[in-house]
Amino acid sequence: QVQLVESGGGLVQPGGSLRLSCSAPGSVGNINAMGWYRQAPGNQRELVAAITSGGITNYADSVKGRFTISRDNAKSTVYLQMDSLKPEDTAVYYCKVDATHVIYGRRTHWGQGTQVTVSS
Repeated sequence: QVQLVESGGGLVQPGGSLRLSCSAPGSVGNINAMGWYRQAPGNQRELVAAITSGGITNYADSVKGRFTISRDNAKSTVYLQMDSLKPEDTAVYYCKVDATHVIYGRRTHWGQGTQVTVSS
């Protein structure tokens, strides 16, 4: 079982910032798309932002202009810079990595989740 390592969650006041990171081990193979999802209590998991291997990004309408996704291919790491945070951004954030393994083919890997709480 591949373990993605997430970090950066926490408690922040409205209007504040947080930066999440997620690293994938080399054993996942060739990484394609990387992304961040979130799930608030009672809600379904939803896409926050995604980035392709070529750097094309996609954002949920609710975070456009406030969140920025980026990746460091040399480190197999994806980041999510979250600015102007709102209470409705409170959720558990999960990273997702789509990769192609030379033996096992295309696989999707999820992080363990990191809590982001926006509250005064």
